[in-house]
Amino acid sequence: MVHKLVLLRHGESVWNKENRFTGWTDVPLSEDGVKEAHRAGRLLAGEGYSFDSAYTSTLKRAIKTLWIVMEEMDLMWLPVCRSWRLNERHYGALQGYNKAEMAAERGEAQVKLWRRSYDVPPPPLQDDDPRYPGNDPKYAKLSKDDIPRSECLKDTVDRFLPYWNDVIAPAIRSGEKVLIVAHGNSLRALVKYLDRIPDDEIPGLNIPTGIPLVYDLDDELKPQNHYYLGDADSVLKAQQAVANQGKAK
Repeated sequence: MVHKLVLLRHGESVWNKENRFTGWTDVPLSEDGVKEAHRAGRLLAGEGYSFDSAYTSTLKRAIKTLWIVMEEMDLMWLPVCRSWRLNERHYGALQGYNKAEMAAERGEAQVKLWRRSYDVPPPPLQDDDPRYPGNDPKYAKLSKDDIPRSECLKDTVDRFLPYWNDVIAPAIRSGEKVLIVAHGNSLRALVKYLDRIPDDEIPGLNIPTGIPLVYDLDDELKPQNHYYLGDADSVLKAQQAVANQGKAK
C-alpha cells in the first residue's frame, strides 16, 4: 500500500517578504502569502487530493495557510491538530533582524552557518527578552526545559520527531491521508529524517513557501518517491530564492 503524505510550507509571511529571521515570532502572512495558500489549495483540489486529518504549528502563518487550503478544498470540517513541536526553528537573538543586512555586518559565511548548519545554534535569547517564548501564553503549559532560547536544526529534529513517531506516523499507518502545514525548518527536519539526508548535506535543502511537497510512503513509512506539485521551473526558482536570503546585497 502506498501512503501519500503532503507537506506544505506556509505561504510567504510579512517577515519572509522583508527577509527577516522569524523563528517563533508570530507574524501574519503577506498578501502574496495569502495568494500562495489559495494557489496551493486549488492545486491540491485540482489534482484530486483529499485528506482525513491535518497537522500544523501554533504559529498563525501556518494556521492561516491551512485554513485557506481547507477552504479551497472544501475540507473545513477536517480534524486539525496544532503543536508547538511543528513550530519553526527558534532563531534566538537573530529574530527580527534582516538576513542580508546581518550578512553584510557579520559576513555571509557566519550567517550561512547560523541559517544552514545542522548543529550550530544562533546566539540565545535571555529570559527577560520580550522575544523569549516563555513569556507567551501559547506556551504557558510547556515545561521551562521545552521552551527554546535558540535552536539549531538538530534541536528542531529532536523536538519534531517524538510528535511524528507518537502522533502523525500512527495516523498514516492507520490509513489516514495526512496534510502537514508547517515551516521551512520543521519540514526540513522531517525531510531529513524521511530521506536519511546526512548532516553535511542538509544545508543544501531549501523548501519554498506555498508549494505542496508529496511523499509516497510504503507500509514502513519509507519514501518510495517525492515530488513538488506544479511547474518545475517555478519550484526551482522558489528554492533558489530561499537559498539567496542570507546573501549580502
